[in-house]
Amino acid sequence: MDSRIEEIAAQIKTLEDELMEELRKKQDEFFYTLENKKVKFQENVIKEGRSRIVSSIKYLSSFPVLAIFTIPFIWSMMIPALLVDIFVSVYQIVCFPIYKIPKVKRSDYVVIDRYNLFYLDRVEKINCLYCEYFNGVIGYTREIAARTEQFWCPIKHSKPQKDMHSRYEKFFDFGDYNTYRKELEDRRADFKDLQEETEVIQS
Repeated sequence: MDSRIEEIAAQIKTLEDELMEELRKKQDEFFYTLENKKVKFQENVIKEGRSRIVSSIKYLSSFPVLAIFTIPFIWSMMIPALLVDIFVSVYQIVCFPIYKIPKVKRSDYVVIDRYNLFYLDRVEKINCLYCEYFNGVIGYTREIAARTEQFWCPIKHSKPQKDMHSRYEKFFDFGDYNTYRKELEDRRADFKDLQEETEVIQS
């Protein structure tokens, strides 16, 4: 793989780590801690936040009438999202051990925590539950698809993509048939970075 591409990919990973560290600092800014994977706010913060809750009627009235009428369409999308969640989970359980691909940890993507924030009214909580589940499933599915693509067809596109998935840097350049034929078996099995990441987390 091109050394410059590897260098850029490493820089991106470093920036992602720095971003996560900055997000952790927000815990102190907004007076909460994580205890046994559960968020715990200071009592005085909870009281102040609850005093500022907007009623559901007032919240809904802030939107145009036509936006309210789209709600059934929005919620109908939960059906395909749920089906995708089930099918991709079964798919990786059955297929990834055969391909020797590390499984995607669903809880890294489908994070359900915003719906129970103390300063949200009922409608806002429902909206948050919908969004965090739906977008989580999309991220989870994309990572499963990315690892599958690395195994079956690790070739980059001829044109730059607006948003590349996590495995794209390991793909062959478009048109590079010599390297493709020489290194395909090694490249499709190259998940060492995921295994190392898991070992770091466990340690």
